[in-house]
Amino acid sequence: MEATDLYPIGELARRTGLSVRTIRFYSDEGLVAPTTRSPAGYRLYDLDALVRLELLRTLRELGLDLATSRQVLDRRLSLGEVAAVHADALDAQIQALRLRRTLLRVVARRGSDPEETAIMHRLMQLSDEERRRLIDDFVDGTFGTSGTSGTSSMSGPSGTSGTSGPSGPSGSADRAGSAEAMVRAATPTLPDDPSDEQVAAWVELAALVGDEAFRERMRRTTLRLSAGHPPAVEVEAGEELMAVTRERVADALECGVDPLTDRAAPVVEELVRRFGEAFGRTPDREFREWLARRFEEEQDPEVDRYWRLVWIVNGWQVVPGLVPVHSWLVRALRA
Repeated sequence: MEATDLYPIGELARRTGLSVRTIRFYSDEGLVAPTTRSPAGYRLYDLDALVRLELLRTLRELGLDLATSRQVLDRRLSLGEVAAVHADALDAQIQALRLRRTLLRVVARRGSDPEETAIMHRLMQLSDEERRRLIDDFVDGTFGTSGTSGTSSMSGPSGTSGTSGPSGPSGSADRAGSAEAMVRAATPTLPDDPSDEQVAAWVELAALVGDEAFRERMRRTTLRLSAGHPPAVEVEAGEELMAVTRERVADALECGVDPLTDRAAPVVEELVRRFGEAFGRTPDREFREWLARRFEEEQDPEVDRYWRLVWIVNGWQVVPGLVPVHSWLVRALRA
């Protein structure tokens, strides 16, 4: 056929791969109008109609609706502009599907009941901005002046909480500001394509930050750290030894070393030897248990768990100065 030939609707369907019914629908909608009709009244289309139909089929396969497709066909919108918008929309859909897939895997692995599954689903439906707001609300409620418990603790005497340091409202505010900065520096951010472990950690973290009792414990522990008043056992051990301890434990955490496995043994043996020298004790089993008790006295397992969950969500990005030495070391010493 030459370019000037006319195509009956059946030939048009064969060339485009569209059904006769679909072409007739597009024709009735004015998207691809027939050029003329045969003496018997059948629709006939020219080459321009064929090209227009092929473009329309492509647009529809890309997910564009009829209204948008019409604007592209009529050149009221450029294909580039439309493609950019739909590519962004597809990115969002792909991310949502990935999160849904990961959530299903977590549910399958944990054998979650319907109530827990519903909670996880609601949490995973949150946008990035909503997840950030959840953490911001936690930090504001823990350290901000608007929270009831935060206001009460900050306005009271500095010695009330068991920590020393600058007295009065100014010193208390400085410590609160420093503590808040420490927590904000490690804001958990769920990646676009999280692992099963990261999803499970995020769900647990979301539940933890909503606990009012935990907020108070988090505030008390972090204020102590930011004020430069470490636990007694750390003071007795000395700054140099604790710096080494944090470095060793941070490396172990980054490598995913479980404190209850043989992989932790070299780290523990080195640290026990160093602590034995610092305290003038024989690094035997009795000393290990004594050391474990000392660290355990200062430990808040929920606060340590918070930091561990943050690092899991962020992909093991260890935050200097906030390594949960106590929790990991106590478990390793007793392994």
